[in-house]
This record gives sequence, C-alpha cells and structure tokens, in this order.
Amino acid sequence: MISRRGFVALAAGLALPLSVARRLRAGAAPAGGTPITVYKGASCGCCVKWVDHLREAGFEPTSHDEEDLDRIKDRLGIPQPLRSCHTAQVDGYLVEGHVPAADVRKLITLKPRVAGLAVPGMPASSPGMAVPGAPHQPFEVLSFQTDGSTRVYARH
Repeated sequence: MISRRGFVALAAGLALPLSVARRLRAGAAPAGGTPITVYKGASCGCCVKWVDHLREAGFEPTSHDEEDLDRIKDRLGIPQPLRSCHTAQVDGYLVEGHVPAADVRKLITLKPRVAGLAVPGMPASSPGMAVPGAPHQPFEVLSFQTDGSTRVYARH
C-alpha cells in the first residue's frame, strides 16, 4: 500500500505535466513565454490590445513604438496589400496585423515554408479589434511570401 507521502509526491509529479499539456493545448507556451517583437505606433490602442492578447496566450512581447512603420515594413518585406497597423517578428516569421495568437502558435510549431501570416486591414472581430457583445464578422488569416503570393491559412 502506498503511503500518504508517496501518494502526494506521485500526485504532484502527475499534475505538472498535465498542467503543461493543458496550457499547450490552449495555445499557451510553457513558463517564460515565447519571445515576439512587435513594431507599432505609439498611440495605437488596438495594437496595445493585440499585444495584450499575445501576452495572455503565453507570448512574451517586446513592443517598439515607431513613427515610420512603412520603413520597417519595407525593410522586412511586407507586401503592400497585406499591411495593417502593426508588424511582428517571431521565430524567423513575420506577423502582420491582428493575427490570432493561436494561429501564430500553430505557425511556429508547424514551421511551414512561408514568410509569415497576415490579416490585412483591421477586421472588426480580430484580436485587438473585437468589441465585446458585437456580432462576429468573419475574417481570414493569410500565409504569405515576400513576393506577395498568399494562401488562406485560417478562417475565423
């Protein structure tokens, strides 16, 4: 028969892997977070909300307030038709606009041969733009290459 002390140790040993697995299924990273660099305008409220969305999903964002975002987007090779209000870099990929954190997590886990993901414009129901209680408006996340070619990556 197992002692009480042995049972507690066994239970504690099982609880940690289960909690990590639960967080990974939910789209969150293990403790410490996944670093992501975000370039945004200093006064953009929806950008701040998107950064908060990333943080809540287990990313560790570092934000840079920029006056000339087009210069950054040009340097990184973000195609003009895909541009939005902020740009991020994570694990060698580009993330343009209000891409859901779960899609970013899928991107860096599966590592497809793309330059990055984009949500062109500012769809009303995307993370950072959504208003609680407002009806959902469908939007697409596109994978892209720096030559401007795109494919639908996810529909929300």
